Amino acid sequence: MKKTAAVLAGLTLAAGFTFAAPASASAASCDGTYTIVVGGYTDRDSMIFSGNISQRVGYSAEVNSQSARQGVDELNHLIRDQRAACPGQHAKAIGFSEGAAVVHIWVTENWPSFDNVNAVLIADPKRDPHGLGGPGLAGQAPSVVFGPIVGYPLVGVDSFFGNVPTVSLCTDDIICDEGAASGWLGYFQHKHTDNYDFNVDVYSDDGVGQWFNGQYFPDR
Repeated sequence: MKKTAAVLAGLTLAAGFTFAAPASASAASCDGTYTIVVGGYTDRDSMIFSGNISQRVGYSAEVNSQSARQGVDELNHLIRDQRAACPGQHAKAIGFSEGAAVVHIWVTENWPSFDNVNAVLIADPKRDPHGLGGPGLAGQAPSVVFGPIVGYPLVGVDSFFGNVPTVSLCTDDIICDEGAASGWLGYFQHKHTDNYDFNVDVYSDDGVGQWFNGQYFPDR
């Protein structure tokens, strides 16, 4: 019971969600890459990111399917409105923690109908390890507890990205790796944020594979 409670408590901390109205969007330039970002826990306007950002997704939610759907729908609305205004512009979607789950889900659902886009998933709780460490948080808790509380599409890990170039980053972080050496202690020591670079300009428009504990694996 203590382990289950710790996992669920950590999930709540890692989530970037409470119910609130999304921030209003302003028109973005059609020049260069349209970079849209989705933040994590308590980051309602995705302010953790820096650099040349075109749009910050404004949302907050709880750890359940309705919350995830809210974030995915807002991302979908913003990125498709920009594409309608700038048809030839490349889009780069970057998410952190629960925001990474939102971007992950959006790609999984929309890759057949949206091209010229790439995704960057930082500390993704839905990370499929493909032999690199353990699964992300969404695959760690016993399904009998985790599934009914959180629900689809947050529950479970996968790598269903279709033909969208997607890169996942996970560094000694329990949220994206069950086997992280620092464990839950590391989460409370801020490794979940301190281990990553949130300047969007360091991430390319065509990255694929995984950066895992500082090593690059292009085919995973």
